[in-house]
Amino acid sequence: MKVSVLMPVYNAADTLPECIDSILKQSLADFEIIAIDDFSDDRSIDILRSYHDERIRIFENTIKGIVPALNLGLECCRSDYVARMDADDIMSETRLEKQLAAMMEDDSITLCASQARKFPQAIIQPGYIEYMRWQNACLSEADIANEIYIESPFAHPSVMFRKHRILELGGYHNGDFPEDYELWLRLFHSGKKMIKLEEVLLQWRESESRLSRNDHRYSLTAFEKLRAEYLVKDARLADRKIVFWGAGRKTRQRAQYLIDLGIRPTAWIDINSGIIGNKYHGAKTCLPECLLKPERLHEVFKTEKKKPLVLNFVRNHGARLACREFLDTAGYIRGQDYLDMA
Repeated sequence: MKVSVLMPVYNAADTLPECIDSILKQSLADFEIIAIDDFSDDRSIDILRSYHDERIRIFENTIKGIVPALNLGLECCRSDYVARMDADDIMSETRLEKQLAAMMEDDSITLCASQARKFPQAIIQPGYIEYMRWQNACLSEADIANEIYIESPFAHPSVMFRKHRILELGGYHNGDFPEDYELWLRLFHSGKKMIKLEEVLLQWRESESRLSRNDHRYSLTAFEKLRAEYLVKDARLADRKIVFWGAGRKTRQRAQYLIDLGIRPTAWIDINSGIIGNKYHGAKTCLPECLLKPERLHEVFKTEKKKPLVLNFVRNHGARLACREFLDTAGYIRGQDYLDMA
């Protein structure tokens, strides 16, 4: 058994046939589908059983919820190569073959994702369009390390991973946070290599019923808290003066999670002249130019001319890129001297 496709199923009768058909059309024939029914009360089970294909193995969840379903599925997978799939999405015919080839070629890869495309196009909101543009451009191990705190860098149903390495880290964790993003952060902090193939191998369905739209575990607050809990443990923050770029009210609210965990700013950076000089949590608000001159670094940050670490909280894509350009020009290295937090 080369690949196990792990797919929780909950009331997916309307989309399940298209999803299953896309898996059965794979160029790689040696796979199994581990379908975990999560207490569906529609025709999902009947649809699964209507396929007379021994590669489809059906299990019923014993504890309702996505995380118990995923962990039960991991126990049932017979291959060490596990491809995630959701019951409302569609995979490209070569997805399993290409991800498996990449992972077999490099044993150091723990997780291999692919680019994804949201559909149906008519209902995709501008924010999601920008998110997918960013996510699909976040490809290499370095990209992922440098941008892991912006958002979840992978579409969950686009990933393939080595089961034994996931189990060694405790499988999926349950809590008031997005279970997939928490796993990616845990893998990153464990030094596991994660990459993304530069090819769209998943059609990722958008709908009003998606968990990400309806469950508090996928709220902005849940993401912010989770990011903060992992960021405070990031080795790149050790023995560095910390600067928060962005001092508006919303940014200060977001930064509060870090401050509560002990990451206190030495300064705030903002372009709003009306708040320059204001102090928040004992740190002064400065214009970006204070990061340029060595003498100003010493005056403001007391670092003997050593650069501080800048956490860029600017959320608007264009403005965030402008901040990057400023820091790059000033000699700050992305991933080393500054991290994006949008």
